[in-house]
Amino acid sequence: MPVESVFSRLEPLLPTVQKPIQYVGGELNSSVKDWDSADVRWALMYPDAYEVGLPNQGVAILYEILNERDWILAERTYAVWPDMEQVMRDHQIPQFTVDGHRPVGEFDLLGLSFSTELGYTNMLTAIDLAGVPLHAVDRGDGDPIVLAGGHAAFNPEPIADFLDAAVLGDGEEVVLAISEVVREWKAEGRPGGRDGLLMRLAASGGVYVPKFYDLDYLPDGRIKRVAPNRSGVPYRVSKHTLMDLDAWPYPKKPLVPLAETVHERYSVEIFRGCTRGCRFCQAGMITRPVRERSISTIGDMVKGGIEQSGFEEVGLLSLSSADHSEIGDVAKGLADRYEGTNVSLSLPSTRVDAFNITLANELSRNGRRSGLTFAPEGGSERMRKVINKMVSEEDLIRTVATAYSHGWRQVKLYFMCGLPTETDEDVLAIGDLARKVIETGRKVSGRRDIRCTVSIGGFVPKPHTPFQWAAQLDHDTTDARLAKLRDSVRSDKQFGRAIGFRYHDGKPGIIEGLLSRGDRRVGRIIEQVWRDGGRFDGWSEHFSYDAWVSATEQALADEPVDLDWYTVREREYSEVLPWDHLDAGLDRDWLWEDWEDALDPDSVDVEDCRWTPCYDCGVCPQLGTEIQVGPTGQKLLPIAGVTQPV
Repeated sequence: MPVESVFSRLEPLLPTVQKPIQYVGGELNSSVKDWDSADVRWALMYPDAYEVGLPNQGVAILYEILNERDWILAERTYAVWPDMEQVMRDHQIPQFTVDGHRPVGEFDLLGLSFSTELGYTNMLTAIDLAGVPLHAVDRGDGDPIVLAGGHAAFNPEPIADFLDAAVLGDGEEVVLAISEVVREWKAEGRPGGRDGLLMRLAASGGVYVPKFYDLDYLPDGRIKRVAPNRSGVPYRVSKHTLMDLDAWPYPKKPLVPLAETVHERYSVEIFRGCTRGCRFCQAGMITRPVRERSISTIGDMVKGGIEQSGFEEVGLLSLSSADHSEIGDVAKGLADRYEGTNVSLSLPSTRVDAFNITLANELSRNGRRSGLTFAPEGGSERMRKVINKMVSEEDLIRTVATAYSHGWRQVKLYFMCGLPTETDEDVLAIGDLARKVIETGRKVSGRRDIRCTVSIGGFVPKPHTPFQWAAQLDHDTTDARLAKLRDSVRSDKQFGRAIGFRYHDGKPGIIEGLLSRGDRRVGRIIEQVWRDGGRFDGWSEHFSYDAWVSATEQALADEPVDLDWYTVREREYSEVLPWDHLDAGLDRDWLWEDWEDALDPDSVDVEDCRWTPCYDCGVCPQLGTEIQVGPTGQKLLPIAGVTQPV
């Protein structure tokens, strides 16, 4: 039967909620297909508010790829704010898509992309509003397959009870493969029902189905083993790696928001992966190896994306964009092409040792000269060695001196607090570094209006990194160290007023740590918090640490584990980690050796393996991949292809 839109019931209620425009849909480049024309139907969700979810690159790419196939229909849904949730419950309006306003529960698949674990309660709200049973074991053949992806899906165990499946790694190819499996299963009359479909997905080796794996625990609470509970299910599930980025130049037609969003620009991922080896960085570890887009593809994507969207800012994105082997040619070619137009270029946070003034000038040639952002991560030389962030104080001072002497007035520095082996002195060194930055800026520029903003985040150990065994710093110690740093900076009469200071308290980081390294028992905590009203935990105004502590105590009352066990406890090599059966391509022994190197003050730095001999992390031989870098020898054509303002 055709699925009816709920918009006629929804529209009269929109004036009663805040920001109703976010529920309307109809954005430029959005897609609404005839329901009956599709064999497979996806509802794609970024589990946060529209203003955060719409710019998400992962969802946008999959949305476009799926809708390019005439037999697939894909629509988007986002987390609704609490006022809208209440209206929907009062008027029995189910979770709906913003494209066709169709009930999410009617789709074949609900695909969720998690970039942070703090979106888990929003997932439960959406599932419940959709009329879908909260627990996977309770779902029937008519319910959508709930499928998770994104970086947090590399340890989906805390939400395993709510998921039918999870996918690790790049999604471009695998969503089409999953769609083919669903189409075949439906065409054959749905043999085996829901479990028959899940078995087909699991047998491929590239889709993790939690219900097909059993966990046994030791008396002290550690995991004894994780093993398949039926034949044909692999012991380990591998990540997907897209090797040819040039063959997948998405998004081609970026969505243009109707309401204000956190990013309003056309974003081009110029390369994927990172081999810098920062030990804290999950994104850099799980996205290996490096795969670059060619200059010509980047140029074509920028040209097409601007024409299709009208955006006036282009973001050249990656984990370390200035590390693209041809970034100078890319920046110059684009700056030449769009000189005299309204189009400006931007890079995300730039590594200190990859910055050069020529690149910065090219990027600012056509736009406003804003502040520069660098991420030393550690305040002291010793701390940067622990995390393998090979940036010296001299490197940083030399870089900011160059920037300030060429007209920049603001620099933002990003650090972390709570890193392994950290002391109070390491954190206070952040203030010393900021003072030297201001002093240098005043000296080389001859001006007093020099600013340095220090932004500090709490370190959270993540799966599939050398720090996955590390103890997380408790929130009281984190807050005390940051308070000492704040007082030290504020009391400095010479430089204090020129230093901005931004940080969050340590409590949200503890809960993120619980969720990032948790096992299936943590699902009870998430559900309890959600039932107690937890929503939008990634937003400070909605987050309640006390609610999470209370729920943890209730949910784990009969278990030999507690909040501290999951967070501030250091793990041993022999311990089975909740994600050990999920393969990010990294050799476990290599990660352990790198963890030991982090604790050894005499260890040597691990260089970027793009330019050095292999360090045997395991990714390339295990996944049959290889590092891809330029030069391509191809330039942006036409160099001056735009003659009128865009």
